[in-house]
Amino acid sequence: MPQTVPRRVSGTDWLRDALPKLVLSPSLAVVLVFVYGFILFTFVLSFTDSRILPSFGWVGLENYQKLFGLRAWGIAIDNLLIFGSLYIVICCVVGLGLAIFLDQKIRAEGFIRTIYLYPMALSFIVTGTAWKWFLDPGIGLQAVVRSWGWEGFAFEWIKDPKMAIYTIVIAAVWQTSGFVMAMFLAGLRGIDTEVMKAAQIDGASTFALYRRIIIPQLRPAFMSAFVVLAHMAIKSYDLVIALTGGGPGTATEVPATFMYSYTFTRNQMGIGAASAVIMLMSIAAIMVPFIYSELRERK
Repeated sequence: MPQTVPRRVSGTDWLRDALPKLVLSPSLAVVLVFVYGFILFTFVLSFTDSRILPSFGWVGLENYQKLFGLRAWGIAIDNLLIFGSLYIVICCVVGLGLAIFLDQKIRAEGFIRTIYLYPMALSFIVTGTAWKWFLDPGIGLQAVVRSWGWEGFAFEWIKDPKMAIYTIVIAAVWQTSGFVMAMFLAGLRGIDTEVMKAAQIDGASTFALYRRIIIPQLRPAFMSAFVVLAHMAIKSYDLVIALTGGGPGTATEVPATFMYSYTFTRNQMGIGAASAVIMLMSIAAIMVPFIYSELRERK
């Protein structure tokens, strides 16, 4: 039988194989240290008596017990539930509506799609600042409408503790709905047109076509949109700070602003770290099942 001669690896071949690893290794090291390393460090701090500076006096679950006994944390969780649920639902409804509108092969589709997507190119700080000016009763919408002669017009949600959280929903939906539209539009363009033509031949109305055939096939897009929006809602900080600063009072306090204030303002680093761990676990509870289902479908 002919014997196989082992291939000799030259220095050039070794360098070609090792070069991608050498190029990526600094980035990998930075990610390991400054992302996962600090996540682990925060997890450790949540079990210590850290206050102004990190300390390693072990207190077990005491910080978590204190955290869930704080009224401010309860308010932050309630606000997150209100904001997150409205944000996800409205973004999905608006995004789906815009995607269906653009899927009708209208003129200037590219231009209109760009307009819808443009808010996503702005930072949440810019969005929050712009909407703060727009909603300010003294210089924004209320002042402009009253200058037109409608003296009785009032829109002071941003100053009302009961309504301020909804101004954050408005600003967040304005910025993100175009991105969700792009996800649904990609899903719509991936649906087999032969199935839709067959349903139309069978006499299906447009409403029935979307309800029974098209929208059910957008399940992956809905799942992706839910994961992205839920993750953005949980870690929302800059939009809240720029728009309301967490106020009036604590009316728009969310877990992210709570974590920052208790860590850097109230000098309760242990409690702040505990709130950060709870936020991380919430995001993981959303991301892990989604990733698992995606990997399972691929297999």
